[in-house]
Amino acid sequence: LNPLFQAMESEISAAFDSGEPEDILSRAFKLTVTREDICTLQPLGWLNDRIMNFYMGLLVERSKKEGYPAVYAFNTFFYSKLSSTSHKGVKKWTKGVDIFKHDVILVPIHLRIHWTLLVVDLREKTIKYFDSLGQRGDHICKTVLKYLEEESREKRNIELTASEWTLHSMGTEEIPQQNNGSDCGVFVCKFADFISRDKPIIFTPEHMPYFRRKMVWEIIHQQLL
Repeated sequence: LNPLFQAMESEISAAFDSGEPEDILSRAFKLTVTREDICTLQPLGWLNDRIMNFYMGLLVERSKKEGYPAVYAFNTFFYSKLSSTSHKGVKKWTKGVDIFKHDVILVPIHLRIHWTLLVVDLREKTIKYFDSLGQRGDHICKTVLKYLEEESREKRNIELTASEWTLHSMGTEEIPQQNNGSDCGVFVCKFADFISRDKPIIFTPEHMPYFRRKMVWEIIHQQLL
């Protein structure tokens, strides 16, 4: 092991093992991440909203650099609010933002006890649903397309043509699938990571323990490796 990697490893272990649960380990994107939050990244831990939203913030931050598609990420509470109300209920969430000026929109979704991801590609007019348990999300794609139509009408006075859009739930042969009951949050973060770099999704469930540790370091240092 090179010294840099060893230093990172000891830092990751310290994040899990020393100090108090309420210790603040990172602050950015109007979010505070405590040791308790970071500990959800331990093996088989369930990622919480704070970790998910912080990681989405890191992806958006990276997308501002040269050579990356422009990314907008909704927070994890957006979809549940949208689906329980309508466009009216989330209208203010994009105050001062034109989401249509981005290339990719990430919508992390919390379905009671499972994380999934919806991705809008405005360049290709596609809405794709990524679920590491292989469940279909056709109704979720439709709900978000309807939201985009209303958002476009209201904010830009432009009618979207629904027939020009392709909606697709990714099949189990198209994307990697989790092999336990707890890695869905990490899968969502990594789907979003690869998509926001326009890279093919080539990781496997075997990468999860490594991704978890890497995410600890990235969140603490507020930079993606």
